[in-house]
Amino acid sequence: MIAVKLVVGGFSLNIISAYVPQVGLDEEEKRRLWEDLDEVVGSIPPTEKLFVGGYFNGHIGSISRGYDGVHGGFGFGDRNGGGVSLLDFAKAFGLVVANSSFPKKEEHLVTFRSSVAVMRIDFWLLRKDDKGLCKDCKVISSENLTTQHKLLVMDLEIKRTKKTRVVDDRPRIRWVSLTLSSALEMGKKLMAMGSWDSRGDASSI
Repeated sequence: MIAVKLVVGGFSLNIISAYVPQVGLDEEEKRRLWEDLDEVVGSIPPTEKLFVGGYFNGHIGSISRGYDGVHGGFGFGDRNGGGVSLLDFAKAFGLVVANSSFPKKEEHLVTFRSSVAVMRIDFWLLRKDDKGLCKDCKVISSENLTTQHKLLVMDLEIKRTKKTRVVDDRPRIRWVSLTLSSALEMGKKLMAMGSWDSRGDASSI
């Protein structure tokens, strides 16, 4: 598991990459992974953005069925134990599965394809309150991470907060309107004023 924090547009973004052991491997190892993931996600303040992506080795199924608000209703295949674990995790932390929230053709849903299996086992999750930031989430079928895994991409739109300019009562000097004649006139006035008295400390001057 890898966790990275970025500051973008005035927001703190926490990006977590996870890998859940395959079906049939040590159940104790899987349990520790979920516990570690729970601890990391639970430590992130609710005011910060959170994105969890990974190879979860689970099938969440084609419909939400009991996980409304977590499963977006656009899935693939049948749900299994690994998928239930993922959905329970998302529900516990108020997350939504981003790539179940957009209707797509099969080629943009399937993240793993081999000669014997076609599956969707990679997912992006984000907080429900930040769901509006996600404009799209799909598989780029032409791009392979490995021979069988496809690239899953989530498009986000995060607007930068505009800084409020501090306005004071001092008049602004519009140097752009300074002409040659006015510059010469100002030079004469400065020359007439003479040199400044530079005796004493800086405060008194």
